[in-house]
Amino acid sequence: MNLLYTLLEKDIFPDEWIRWKIRSLLKMRLRHENKGSLEENQKHLIEYIRFLKNSPIATHTIDANEQHYEVPAEFFQLVMGKYMKYSSGYWPDPKIGLDESERLMLQLYCDRARLEDGMTVLDLGCGWGSLTLFIAEHYPKCKITAVSNSKSQKQFIDSEVKKRKLKNVQSITADVNTFRSNLKFDRILSVEMLEHMRNYEALFEKLSGMLKPKGLFFAHVFTHHKYAYSFEVEDETDWMAQHFFFGGQMPSHQLLLYFQKDLLLENQWIINGMNYARTSEAWLSNFHANKSKILEIFARTYGEDQKKKWFVYWKVFFMACAELWKFNQGEEWIISHYLFRKSKP
Repeated sequence: MNLLYTLLEKDIFPDEWIRWKIRSLLKMRLRHENKGSLEENQKHLIEYIRFLKNSPIATHTIDANEQHYEVPAEFFQLVMGKYMKYSSGYWPDPKIGLDESERLMLQLYCDRARLEDGMTVLDLGCGWGSLTLFIAEHYPKCKITAVSNSKSQKQFIDSEVKKRKLKNVQSITADVNTFRSNLKFDRILSVEMLEHMRNYEALFEKLSGMLKPKGLFFAHVFTHHKYAYSFEVEDETDWMAQHFFFGGQMPSHQLLLYFQKDLLLENQWIINGMNYARTSEAWLSNFHANKSKILEIFARTYGEDQKKKWFVYWKVFFMACAELWKFNQGEEWIISHYLFRKSKP
């Protein structure tokens, strides 16, 4: 496997072979997660839930930043759409393009969260501020607090707030393990942050304490329709965990329903994984179209002698995302939306 990675870094494998290898690893993952019977699968799920309940709220947050989120904003501006949304778009029509898919998904969040102008909003795990800035401009009477554990993301959001002359956004750099707020919010929204969490019971207790009596919590989470598992570096086949998602997990669609103590489920939705596949393919297309600029960025970020390696790694990352979400026509790995209310108003 070491030889395989050495050859991969030299960028000698055809893209179609890499995609075939990714699909092979996905099939291997499904075989590994299937414990042989419904009885054994349920037993394994309960054991996994116990493991999560005995874990910190989040682990390896510094590692995740170093792996992924401290890459300069200019890289993501070359790859993502105009809203800088580093998560799936919504593609009711495959021809709409990345920018419109971002806008449609952001609006879908607001609709499903029952957001109204004038509310106080917490955007937890705000990324590059796509949802925060969307709400700030489309719901100008809302007051938004954006929380990320990445300093570079806060800097980018602050610069956009200043450039757009917005007065209703406050950005904070904080670790969700220790984050506290004296404010009470009408809505808490979280997009692809819960995949980095472990102890949902402790997290939901914290979120419930920050919601107003009739407040709601909306979450967008990528999931597997049946299996829940963590990304651990157990051997050299765990490439994604080793380089991009250390400490993360793949929740199952129903996993969060086992943590209904301080938050109770109000509604739940499924979005087919092909939406994420199209998003990932659009990122990959932009990535290739801006190769020369990206190599310059990677030379500054990773070092001149590492820029080609990391160009290949990011290419494979986008391919892996695309193949994951399109597996089984998007019916295997999916996008889950949840709306929770406080159990005790």
